[in-house]
Amino acid sequence: MLTFVLGIVAVLGGVGGGVLFVPIVGGFFPFHLDFVRGAGLLVALAGALAAGPGLLKKGLANLRLALPVGLIASSCAIVGAMIGLALPTNVVQTALGITIIGIVLIIVKAKKSEYPEVKEADALSSALGITGIYHEVSTGQDINWKIHRTLPGFLLFIVIGVMAGMFGLGAGWANVPVLNLLMGAPLKVAVSSSKFLLSITDTSAAWIYINNGAVLPMIVVPSIIGIMLGSMVGVRILAKTKPAAVRYIVIVMLSFAGLRALLKGLGIWT
Repeated sequence: MLTFVLGIVAVLGGVGGGVLFVPIVGGFFPFHLDFVRGAGLLVALAGALAAGPGLLKKGLANLRLALPVGLIASSCAIVGAMIGLALPTNVVQTALGITIIGIVLIIVKAKKSEYPEVKEADALSSALGITGIYHEVSTGQDINWKIHRTLPGFLLFIVIGVMAGMFGLGAGWANVPVLNLLMGAPLKVAVSSSKFLLSITDTSAAWIYINNGAVLPMIVVPSIIGIMLGSMVGVRILAKTKPAAVRYIVIVMLSFAGLRALLKGLGIWT
């Protein structure tokens, strides 16, 4: 039941279910954090695979936007997973908490994030054909969009990939702010493309955890079933949800996950 709810909320927030799965299960269940992190990546991956086809069909996720950053992030996620398994648990959790809380502050202070103003597409995004149009059901309008600051965004996805593998949480918590606030993709496109992107990034990092024996079927199997069913429901809800509501969901989700990770890393909330 827990993972079913997480699957719904994860789609709306554009994050992998692992970003909530890991702090909740790691904090309230008697499993070693390495097993929880391994399961968290597979949970996020399952949710992304379940939601991806629906988001593509509805025109919300964009392949031209997701594939280039996916190639960069997935390569770096392998390195991040190796680093994460080598570092002490409390160091990883503290760093994760600080990172997510910082991202929340950026989202809160950002203006017009639902439909960012992009006056002109840059040369790199134009060359790659990264542009699109989607139908906003809540307003009945067709939204034409393009992106800018593509190169800085690509460079940031190197860092995102490393962090995704290191923390074992997928990377939706970082994908959405970069795609939306930096590169200028509309919030729904950023959220949807982020969800699709997780199916690429998480696969690379998950293999490292599997190869190191950090995956327990008794945790993974029931969690994946719940997350996939929840993600399918979440896709239907996302198309009819107002962009502003999605933004608040992202803020609440990331605030809880970041605070939980930080306090546990510091030994305050164990």
